[in-house]
Amino acid sequence: MSKIIATVVEIETYENITLVKFEVSSQFLSMMSLDISSDINVGTRVKLLINSSHVAIAKEFSGKVSYSNQIETKIKTLKNGNLLSHVSLAFGENTLESIITKNSSLRMNLNEGESVTAFIKASEISIVEVLND
Repeated sequence: MSKIIATVVEIETYENITLVKFEVSSQFLSMMSLDISSDINVGTRVKLLINSSHVAIAKEFSGKVSYSNQIETKIKTLKNGNLLSHVSLAFGENTLESIITKNSSLRMNLNEGESVTAFIKASEISIVEVLND
C-alpha cells in the first residue's frame, strides 16, 4: 500500500459522484468517490491510500488510455520474486509501490533508475486521513 500526502485543488460533484483533483509533487491525481467528507475542501491536505496491486506500469508509453492518473516516475527499487515483482517508484519526494507479475517485469526488461509511467484508475484512490497541519 502506498500512502501519499496531497493537497485538494479541485472538487466537482454531480448527483452522488464526486471527482477530486489533488496536487502531489507538481503532478496531479484524480479520485472518484461516491461519498466524500464535508471536511474536505479545496486547499485541504490529505493522506491518500493506493493499493499496490492497482498500480500499472508502462515503459516508453505513447498513446491514449482511460486511466485518469498517469504519473511520471523512476524505478527506485525492483525485486523480482518467484511469481510477482515489487516495484518501488519515485516521483518528487513520494514513493509509489506497484506489484506486477514477474513475467511482466521481465518482458518489459524493467531496471532500477529507468523512467516509467504509473497508471492508477480514479476509483482506486481513497482518502484515509484529513491532515490538520
